[in-house]
Amino acid sequence: MIKSIQQFWVDTGVSVTSSEHLAEGTILLIVALGSLSIYWVLRNYLLRLIHHMTLKTTNQWDDALMDAKVFHRVLQLIPVTLSLLILEQMTPGLFIFLKRVLLAWVVIAAARIIDGFFESISTIYHSKDSDQRKPIRPFIQVLVIVDYLVASIMAIGILIDKSPWHLFGLLGGLTAVTMLVFKDTILGFVAGIQLGANDMIREGDWIEMPKYGADGDVIEVTVNTVKVQNWDKTISTIPTYALISDSFKNWRGMSESAGRRIKRSIFIDMTTVRFSDDEMLAKFRKIEFLKEYVEKKQSEIEAANKKQKIDLSSTVVNGRRQTNLGIFRAYLERYLHNHPKINKDLTFLVRHLQPTSQGLPIEIYVFSSDKVWANYEAIQADIFDHILAALPEFELRVFQEPTGADFAQLSTSKK
Repeated sequence: MIKSIQQFWVDTGVSVTSSEHLAEGTILLIVALGSLSIYWVLRNYLLRLIHHMTLKTTNQWDDALMDAKVFHRVLQLIPVTLSLLILEQMTPGLFIFLKRVLLAWVVIAAARIIDGFFESISTIYHSKDSDQRKPIRPFIQVLVIVDYLVASIMAIGILIDKSPWHLFGLLGGLTAVTMLVFKDTILGFVAGIQLGANDMIREGDWIEMPKYGADGDVIEVTVNTVKVQNWDKTISTIPTYALISDSFKNWRGMSESAGRRIKRSIFIDMTTVRFSDDEMLAKFRKIEFLKEYVEKKQSEIEAANKKQKIDLSSTVVNGRRQTNLGIFRAYLERYLHNHPKINKDLTFLVRHLQPTSQGLPIEIYVFSSDKVWANYEAIQADIFDHILAALPEFELRVFQEPTGADFAQLSTSKK
């Protein structure tokens, strides 16, 4: 074919030497125009047809491949490959470097297709709503890095007409430099394997890592970083390997359990704690949650005192007696047992803590059956609203530091 074109230019009066160059240029122009024409047809007709077909199917794979531009990259590869095959049919000595460039282009294009396929796998995997889904982006990104690294070495080997194995050997000899350049990637890859193998973190987990100012949901796990959307909607970025080397709190166990813990104390002014007299007991018997408890407890105490022949008339500290604080604690237990939003199958405690200079802490240690943050806070607030409002009925008082209003009232009373 090239000889025919060269003869055409000779017949038009061009010298033999010039006709050779013109023939080569004509061949290149024909190949280039042909490739562009083929690509234009493929892009404007075949690609649109493929896109139209993917929209009609219910399969997610074709949509993911289309979004990742896999079909687009395959169509780009076709005219380049055809140009390379055509040039290969020419005289072996012609267009040697151009053939190398086109072959290197084919290698890089193939790597981009593989990259798009990996991206499709990641998209399909992360589109599934599953609590058991583990992060695979670190593995996908490492595969993509290896893909482009191998393709780049092969392309360079083709361009300089050297075996790619020589370049791989040279890269192996530069291990120290490679480790330095890819340090974060290597550390992140190893960390990603450990995180995945031990199921330490998943996308959607709520984690806390104060060192990096992170307190929110994990939105992305990559080979180098973990992105956390904090509750104030800011984004914290944590190095992946930091999740292995440092400590962090994962709230997944709470979200997968049957309840969310309520652990809060109310401080009682200890000067208001006293034995319950008959008048107090009569008032407590009118409280629905306490009627049965007070009767049963009082009968038990009276029987014990009678058995030990305790003289109750001389002083109140003789024998056993009920206290307003003990009855209040019993009331809290029954109130919480009857609360519809408290899970009674998990740990359930109403207990005293060590007395402090701020009073005696009565701690509520129970679990809310509703784990949604806003609902949980509302349940907790309702419980303590009720406790604060109920305390005066038991002639108890909450301890709190004196305020300016307290001092003003004291000053007024002295006048």
